[in-house]
Amino acid sequence: MNVRGIALAGGKGIRARPLTLTTPDYVRSKAAMRLAGRSLVEWAVELLRAQGVTDFRVAANGSENRCQTKAILGDGTRLGVSVHYSRPRHDHANTGSGQATLRCLDHWDLNGLALIFPTDSIFDFDLAAMVERHRASGAAVTVATVPRSPAEAAGKYGVLVSGGEGGGEGGGEGGGDGMVSRFAEKPGRDAAERLARGGDLETNAGMYLVDCDALRMAARRPALAELSRHRLDWGGDLLPYLIASGARVASHPIAKFGDLGSPEDFLRTMREVLRDEYPALSERMRPAPSHPRGVRIHESSLNLKDEVSGRSLAEKIRDGDVLIGPNVRVGRDVEIGPGVVLADSDVADGVDIGEGARLHGVACGEHGIIGPRARLSDTVLGAAVRIREAAVLEGFCALGDEVSVHAGVRLHGVSVFPRLEIWSDARVPRGACLANPGDVLRWSHRVA
Repeated sequence: MNVRGIALAGGKGIRARPLTLTTPDYVRSKAAMRLAGRSLVEWAVELLRAQGVTDFRVAANGSENRCQTKAILGDGTRLGVSVHYSRPRHDHANTGSGQATLRCLDHWDLNGLALIFPTDSIFDFDLAAMVERHRASGAAVTVATVPRSPAEAAGKYGVLVSGGEGGGEGGGEGGGDGMVSRFAEKPGRDAAERLARGGDLETNAGMYLVDCDALRMAARRPALAELSRHRLDWGGDLLPYLIASGARVASHPIAKFGDLGSPEDFLRTMREVLRDEYPALSERMRPAPSHPRGVRIHESSLNLKDEVSGRSLAEKIRDGDVLIGPNVRVGRDVEIGPGVVLADSDVADGVDIGEGARLHGVACGEHGIIGPRARLSDTVLGAAVRIREAAVLEGFCALGDEVSVHAGVRLHGVSVFPRLEIWSDARVPRGACLANPGDVLRWSHRVA
């Protein structure tokens, strides 16, 4: 099986902010977002390398995406693969993920099979089975799909319809052979329910196994060339064009696909990963399982003594003074005080968790400080976040890097951009987005 990997690294991660910001005005590439100890693009390359893909091309758009992805992957040597990057000069003409793909195929003179995959998601699937389906169907493109209910798909995912509706000009290939006859990009609730006909929908996972030669031939058609000059995204433009022009487009269901495009999606996917619902990730996640109930704790953290009790984490767990689990990953050099309760959470390297703190459903970035008796649930914390004593965060909060939350603050469903400080007298309404110091002052009694 000789398949190249083409990683799509584009966009500015608007929906995932503040997770996709390193400072209030500098974008973190979605590929550089971290989950369970690794960046998303590193997970993707590692999982595909395990299935025999060793030649990767990165179709990047924008300096942040290109430079940050290269800072992680380099030339691929560390991961046992080779990695090449699209030219910066191509960015000015980029009109979408479809156009970026077609340009890469020509620029690198690619032929044979290539897997186009996103760098802002995680997945678990059998590539060999997808290749077999692709070759048996004679398709130009095979789309990886995930079944979702109409409520889940509405307004969020592209939907593929197979059979019976024809393929537009050129005759189409739909009918009873399982080819995709129509593609609906993010249909509304009513349209999604009509397409579902009482069952689940085949939603687009954003991964495409392609015949490079067939796509390059299609790109030479005047109609597609004209489209690409204005806008050519994979889901909204290229797939509908290919189906309408009679190209054979197949679908292939995959085992698991995790969306991380918003704080709520990020936390949902994190919990699935911690519950070992992505077996391929579980095999490679570090540290390895060390305790019952899906608990992974790095040895350095087990041996680390806290300043309050002077005892190691291993001793406190043994004596029942710290409760960890189910489904928790604790990285290197994490200090955990007595009375702490952790469940369904991922704690990155170098974090301090104070006495009596409780975390449930929390993604905690590197080198954060969680103060004594803090209560955190359903919350994402960036790197070097500081949560002081008895603060309460819940309801899908998302705090960017280096945010500071003072003692006693209560936040529910609040997003805070990097490096902002929330004082103890702040009364932030539910669901607010604090993007600058003025937003913080608005909900504080403190005089500026």
